[in-house]
Amino acid sequence: MDKEVEKLIFVPSQEELLAEKVWIEEQIRKVGKKRLENLSRLAATVRLNAYRDYSRYSVGAAVLTWAGNIYLGCNAETATYDGEHAERIAISGAITEGEIRKYEFGRRFIRAIAVSHPGKSGPCGGCRQKIAEHSDNCLIVDVDEDGAIQAISSLKALFPYAFTPSHLGKE
Repeated sequence: MDKEVEKLIFVPSQEELLAEKVWIEEQIRKVGKKRLENLSRLAATVRLNAYRDYSRYSVGAAVLTWAGNIYLGCNAETATYDGEHAERIAISGAITEGEIRKYEFGRRFIRAIAVSHPGKSGPCGGCRQKIAEHSDNCLIVDVDEDGAIQAISSLKALFPYAFTPSHLGKE
């Protein structure tokens, strides 16, 4: 391959991936397994409230803020398929309750988000962007329908080349 083209290829380096794994492990210890399990159970429970009359795909989300507060959301579909996703509803609830203004963290209030749904996956691209708006990095917990943790990752691991408010000079 052409050396100039090779320089343009972006993938996280092994060092960056290892550093992110260490960050995830550290955050799991700091947040605590019991707290993450509780967040996961809450996401699975709120999932049961989803309005999913069209796709039949229920999703629940629980956002843990750096201030220790938890906000819940479930998907709410519409006939035109432009409904709201659980993650966005939970984040909007945190904003509505003043998380951005109440605490020192400002726009970066998300510490962890648990998402309960059928199958294994992370948040969709649009939800990753919404999470990136309110966190430079956070734990992302993949939860099954019963509230059991399937995987724990991070925003940076799932969305390594994100466009964020920092690119616009907003801290």
